[in-house]
Amino acid sequence: MNYPYGQNLQLTIESRPAKDQAAKYQKPDHDLDTISDLFAALRSCWTPPSEDSARAGMQMTVRFSFKRTGEMVAPPRVTFATSGASADIRATYLKAINASLDACLPLKFTSGLGGALAGRPIAIRYVDNRDLSKTSEQQ
Repeated sequence: MNYPYGQNLQLTIESRPAKDQAAKYQKPDHDLDTISDLFAALRSCWTPPSEDSARAGMQMTVRFSFKRTGEMVAPPRVTFATSGASADIRATYLKAINASLDACLPLKFTSGLGGALAGRPIAIRYVDNRDLSKTSEQQ
């Protein structure tokens, strides 16, 4: 398969996507057959922490792999978190990431996509770009 995304499967998910990107956050209504379908499904799953427990500008990256059945091989591993974020904020975001993924899984892959994705690492960078009423210094 020729993937236009390169060897690394990397995805950025924003808490508030730009208006021209909204279509990329719609879950496909069919079995996932392409990387674009996978990315749309993962974007549609994201539910950020509530604003009262969030941090403006927070970013967290996790890495994991899928089985061909659409389940994760193991829980996501954090590979990056915004510098200066407290342990509580990091835990809040990781909990939101895990809950969002758990609510979506298992994903329904076609046999072709399932075979192509099985075991390949996927990195997702979550960006909380919401305009929160409190400042990040309060965290």
